[in-house]
Amino acid sequence: MSAVGAGRAGEVRPGNDATGPLLPTESSAPGMQNVDAAGLGIGDDHPPRIMGVLNVSKESPYDPSVFDDPGEAAAYVDEELIGEGADIVDVGLESANKRFDVLSAEQELDRLDTAIETLESTSGDAVWSIETRYAEVAAEALDRGYDMVNDIAGFADPEMPEVCREYDVAVAKMASPPDLTKPGAVRATPWAERRSREWAAEADYVDQVYEALKQNGLTDKTIVDPAFGRWSEDQTVADDREAFRRLREFRGLDCPMLVSINRKTFLRTLADRSTEAALPVSLAATSMAVERGAHVIRTHDVAETCDAALVGDAFDSERMRAESSGVAVAELDVTTPAEVERHAERLGVDTAVAPAAVGRVYAVTGLDEGERERLAAAAADHGCQFRVGEAGETGSDGNGNGHGGLLCGSTAALAALGEETAVPRPLAAALGGRSASNR
Repeated sequence: MSAVGAGRAGEVRPGNDATGPLLPTESSAPGMQNVDAAGLGIGDDHPPRIMGVLNVSKESPYDPSVFDDPGEAAAYVDEELIGEGADIVDVGLESANKRFDVLSAEQELDRLDTAIETLESTSGDAVWSIETRYAEVAAEALDRGYDMVNDIAGFADPEMPEVCREYDVAVAKMASPPDLTKPGAVRATPWAERRSREWAAEADYVDQVYEALKQNGLTDKTIVDPAFGRWSEDQTVADDREAFRRLREFRGLDCPMLVSINRKTFLRTLADRSTEAALPVSLAATSMAVERGAHVIRTHDVAETCDAALVGDAFDSERMRAESSGVAVAELDVTTPAEVERHAERLGVDTAVAPAAVGRVYAVTGLDEGERERLAAAAADHGCQFRVGEAGETGSDGNGNGHGGLLCGSTAALAALGEETAVPRPLAAALGGRSASNR
């Protein structure tokens, strides 16, 4: 058990409940799915989990985690992974780097003995995950002692979901096209065929990742992985940054989330760091990922990542959950209309509700009395509120630039307010009103 999870397994996060008891672990409440991975709880009701990486393939890109000798691999797992706090040990049989040829299932099976011997030679306690794209390899590993599957091809092997259901194991599903040779290459998906030409023309990269995670279904114990990393030539660091910025949207899939962001290009290029020098940016992003809803952090740097995850978890917002007499309520972690839309789609709710479900607050200063009165009236007409402070420093911007006030309302109401002529041009521009351009 990692430092992140020590002493907290099975706990629910704090919350206030005036109508019923706090939700128990493995609750069925909406938006609150949890997964049991061989006794390790993963999800909103559990601490963030740390997945340490071991590779038994010489072609893998990060040397410190690569071993082909079971004894040496076991020592590394005991000392550097489990010993430093990893909850899960993820064993890769081949490099997923696009520069290398894809191994066949038979070739992966040839390497599986090393992975099994490593598991049997370790003394520490952890959940063991086999990283593979093949259902045949997954089944063999599970038969021989592994606990869960990390499918980097996103169920491109149509038998993979059934194998995971049959063995009743957790499975991490990485966003990928329906092609075993192209793990993570979301942009390579023939979206016009998979969805429609119209959808393909309008969808952005995050839409594609989200849809890729839905393709071929989800098991009851699926953990989703948005596939960070340049898995194909046409995927960019900008794609990864946008997916990370919008990480909360993936909570709409109602599954726990895994992120593999350790020393990735989209982070280290922000600070112009080499792979070797990219640990600080990885740790900063780890805290942010946990705060935005990630439940499993896959990493080569276990001890440091445990600490970063602790920080993110400590400052995560507390959301109310309650269940009584068969009625379950879960406050959702949403900050944008797009995040609301994802949950609405899952629940079959009209997505038109999204703009009205998220609020915004603006500080407005420098208006004269007439402008303040017109803005207050227009705001009220659109279901918003504009409140002005008292005279003096606390009622202005602190520099004597007139009475200050707060404007608040839903995203939809504020956008409509921005169209009104009573709204000053700078405010209309901030609200996104079209009329801002011709005033």
